Amino acid sequence: MTQAQGSDPQQIIDDAPMNWRQYVVVLLMVLLNALDGFDVLSSAFASPGIAKEWGVAREALGVMLSAELVGMGFGSVILGGMADTRGRKPTMLVCLAIMAVGMYFAHAADGLTELSVWRFITGLGIGGMLTSTNAVTAECTSTSGRSLSMAIYVIGYPLGGVIGGIVAQTWLLPNFDWRAVFLFGAVVTAVMIPLVALLVPETPAFFSATRPADAVARINRSLAAFGKAAIAALPAVVADAPKPKLLDILSNPRLRPVTLLLAFGYMFHTITFYFILKWAVKIVSDYPPGYAPPLAASVLTYANIGGALGGLLLGFLMKRWDIKLPTVIMLFLALVGVSLFGLGYDSIGAWRAAAFTAMFFGNGAVVGFYAAFAKGFPAFARATGTGFVLGVGRLGAAGSPIIAGYLFKLFGADQLLLVSFCMGLGSLAALVLFLLLPMRDGDSEMAARG
Repeated sequence: MTQAQGSDPQQIIDDAPMNWRQYVVVLLMVLLNALDGFDVLSSAFASPGIAKEWGVAREALGVMLSAELVGMGFGSVILGGMADTRGRKPTMLVCLAIMAVGMYFAHAADGLTELSVWRFITGLGIGGMLTSTNAVTAECTSTSGRSLSMAIYVIGYPLGGVIGGIVAQTWLLPNFDWRAVFLFGAVVTAVMIPLVALLVPETPAFFSATRPADAVARINRSLAAFGKAAIAALPAVVADAPKPKLLDILSNPRLRPVTLLLAFGYMFHTITFYFILKWAVKIVSDYPPGYAPPLAASVLTYANIGGALGGLLLGFLMKRWDIKLPTVIMLFLALVGVSLFGLGYDSIGAWRAAAFTAMFFGNGAVVGFYAAFAKGFPAFARATGTGFVLGVGRLGAAGSPIIAGYLFKLFGADQLLLVSFCMGLGSLAALVLFLLLPMRDGDSEMAARG
């Protein structure tokens, strides 16, 4: 291959057509996101069986359902920083190991407290995984293919819920008990470890940002894997330019508003988003005339199908109208969709349609946020910035099941519409913050500062 003097490796990837290895990497990131989606929702699939076996009240069940979401918040911040200092690939492998261990021991738990601890540990791995896979997807795709690749990556999350829901309702729950859901997740998670180790190279953007002693050699190995020309040297660093710091996401006056608006906007939206994901199965299971757990779980499957299709639609809309306008529309319609879910229905088909609609718009908005993460943060702090935003966002995600549980206790178990509307207001708050978000490219911002 030819060599380009002093070339920016990310620019090479941005400008060149994608080859088969890049598509393989994107596919694996989609699968990893799907695995995250299943692992997070596994407690929701298992919740009716857990409540029945241990006689758990709704508010106590809400705490258990939040455990992995709290863990995800810590994992996003702690392991997101690791992805920017140690590498995207090592972080993904560590996170997969944590997730596999957490899922395995969750299936063996004999009490709600022990189960909650293992769900928290599982969440640590999931949180770190999300920061790494988001960065890898952004850094391994061309500029022309990035928006659609990010959308497909994000819809992996609900696809994991769809596949997991089908497996749970047609095989695991009818033939075994709730523990089988967690054991299945542990096995699939373990299978992903060798696939990532063998098929995913470290991103050139990571080496370019951290500049180890053999950065050029490492970058060229990654570029060769993607069928791209090698570089002879990295662009020279301007001697007097301020050295980029991971804390620039909060200290830099151009990056700070992006960080804070994304963090709190995402936090408010996850309050709405996780209400459906965490409570739909239990709500439908309890709603008169009541449905068996496998049938109630099918509602969550349809919700995730809606989420996948809504995310895919937003990917195409962003390609034409950029990120902001389509995301704002989706956030407003998420409020409408969750409120409609709260009307309550007398057939399983109607419940499925309502859940589908709510998550169609809810996950469509999530795609917009993830695209904004990839665009707004520079490469040297992309995983850290994403991790910080997801960490703050998990406060909303973790609080969502607990808030809903106590709203049911406050208003009454029969006040589904009122509770649903209150939970939907999170998306409205996110809409306001997203409108204020400056849509700037993080790498360009840091280059201009230098």
